[in-house]
Amino acid sequence: MAREIEGTTIFEGGQAMKGYQLNKMCFSFNDPENRKAFLADQAAYMDKYKLTKEQREALASGSVLKMIEAGGNAYYLAKLAGILGLGVQDIGAQQTGMTVEAFKQKLLDQARQ
Repeated sequence: MAREIEGTTIFEGGQAMKGYQLNKMCFSFNDPENRKAFLADQAAYMDKYKLTKEQREALASGSVLKMIEAGGNAYYLAKLAGILGLGVQDIGAQQTGMTVEAFKQKLLDQARQ
C-alpha cells in the first residue's frame, strides 16, 4: 500500500521509475558543458533524454513542485533549479504557496523571534 501525505508527492519506486529520464538529465548537469548545451537548446536536450510531455510542461512552468510530480527527485532537481535561476527562497515560496517576497518576510520574522 502506497503512503499518502495530503499535498505531498511521495518519492517512492513508482515515482523513481516515472522520473528516471528527468533525473538522469538533471544528473548530467554536473558537467558544465551539459548545462551550456541545455541552455543553448532546451528542446533538443530534453529530446536527448526522452522526457515525457508532462516532464517538459513541468520544466516550462518553472514549478519545482510540478517537476517533483513528474517524477523529479528534489536532489537532482536542485541543479536544474539553479540553471533556471531559482534559488532556495523561490522554491520555499513555491512549496508554501506564498510569493517570494512574503516568504522572505516570513523568514525574517521568524529569525527575530
